[in-house]
Amino acid sequence: MSDSPLAQSPYEVLGVDPAASDEELRKAYRRLARETHPDLGGSAARFNAVQLAWERIGTPDARAAFDRSVYRPATASDEHVWATSGASHETRRDTRPKARSHGHPGGWSRERYLTLMREWVGRGAELDDPYDESLIRRAPREIRHALADALAEEATAASLGDLGMGYTLWHGVATAVGDDEWSTDANAPLTDPAKIDHVVLGPTGLYAVQSEDWGAPARVRRGELISEALGAGERPVHALALRARALARRAKVKFTGLVIVLPDDDLEAPITSLGRVRGSHAFAVQRSVIAHFLRTGVPDTARPAGTDLFEVRTRLQRAIRFV
Repeated sequence: MSDSPLAQSPYEVLGVDPAASDEELRKAYRRLARETHPDLGGSAARFNAVQLAWERIGTPDARAAFDRSVYRPATASDEHVWATSGASHETRRDTRPKARSHGHPGGWSRERYLTLMREWVGRGAELDDPYDESLIRRAPREIRHALADALAEEATAASLGDLGMGYTLWHGVATAVGDDEWSTDANAPLTDPAKIDHVVLGPTGLYAVQSEDWGAPARVRRGELISEALGAGERPVHALALRARALARRAKVKFTGLVIVLPDDDLEAPITSLGRVRGSHAFAVQRSVIAHFLRTGVPDTARPAGTDLFEVRTRLQRAIRFV
């Protein structure tokens, strides 16, 4: 299994229903093999994905083995790796002081996931284990996306905690939607800019950080991140800038940087500058280097003085609300 709930199954890659006949599966593979072949103008990455999908379900024996592993009922001995953050199962060996942290990373997204999962299974139906992987793999993309969001936030929060005692973190920060109102609606669409996943304050400045997992690679176009997994009109960098602007006005602070964090495999470079957005520097950063990036800071940017940090922290503490 992939680490992401959004990873496509072989059936999704080939564009067929899991109940499709062997002949329908074969036809879909042959069509996609032609369409995606690099010698015929296709994408090498897409072609490789099609070949891997065929290897996993292309023969009756391989298909049966895959179906047993994914669509079988859960058993008591199963380890559900998505039930809680993976970092929580590790033994902590680093005794250095952690960053001061407030809020519940991933909590809003997990609540949303559980709500959507219960609605999909059916109101009144028994849901023994909402983190059964076979159940999750069959769920609609919107539900898997909610869980992927929670996992991404939890993974980033674990990395941010290692920044040390000089940093303060706020997780799941509600965004102002008016003079005296805060958007905390867990039933809002996933694209609704209801929150900033992480607000980070430290010696290199103040950052608005959004953890994402779209289940597909992303690239930069004109200062914005685009991906085949994003819906039409979705502009994640622009959306984060709006959220940061709302909080900045409320708290009377200025953000040094806006950061979109993605799984390492979904970004070509560890750190990619996206230019300036609404007065702040914007970046796309691989998850494994987010702590390093925030310790290093934005190049050629003045560092806040100690008294300034104290004042900004006080303003944020007074202004921040959590979803």
